[in-house]
Amino acid sequence: MNIVYLHGFQSNSNSVKGQILRRYCADLIGVHVHLPDLNMPPLQVMQQMSELIEGLDDVVLVGSSLGGFYATQWMARHHIPAVLINPAVYPWQLFRDLFGETALPYQVTETWCLDDAQLNQMQALAVSKVENADQLLVLLQQGDETLDYRDAADFYSATQAGMAMLITEVGGTHGMDDFAEKIPMLLQFLSDAVKNMPK
Repeated sequence: MNIVYLHGFQSNSNSVKGQILRRYCADLIGVHVHLPDLNMPPLQVMQQMSELIEGLDDVVLVGSSLGGFYATQWMARHHIPAVLINPAVYPWQLFRDLFGETALPYQVTETWCLDDAQLNQMQALAVSKVENADQLLVLLQQGDETLDYRDAADFYSATQAGMAMLITEVGGTHGMDDFAEKIPMLLQFLSDAVKNMPK
């Protein structure tokens, strides 16, 4: 099983959760964790994911925050199982609210500047619903200080084809500080999802 971990906004391929996941899986036979850097415009992110995933077998996704948004778009189009951690459902709106017109373009890294055209790209990429939601585990914490967990709860429970597994906890944080404790559960979910995928 190849796990592609998709980090959140203002994070990188050395993200805390990504490294925790990689360390946990290091001794597991047949499990490999890939940590791409997503600090680039949305269309480039999707292209990079395409190039990475194309060469891998038994691919699954784990996406946090903005990475959860990208994981949703990818799994909805390509039926790849995914686990989402406090996912951003409407990131273009979030960034417009955060930065307003005066702060855009926003310099995220030395090589990537987020602008309004990219927010439009995110909105254009977004699927209106997830058809294969039974391949999806969504982990939400009500104490998320960045995102309103209800947006994700509403979006991922509104699907018609298959039910996403939603786990919502009282308290917590946007970073999901107890992520390490959830790894056995998410690995079991992803492993079962891979086994049940049509060959």
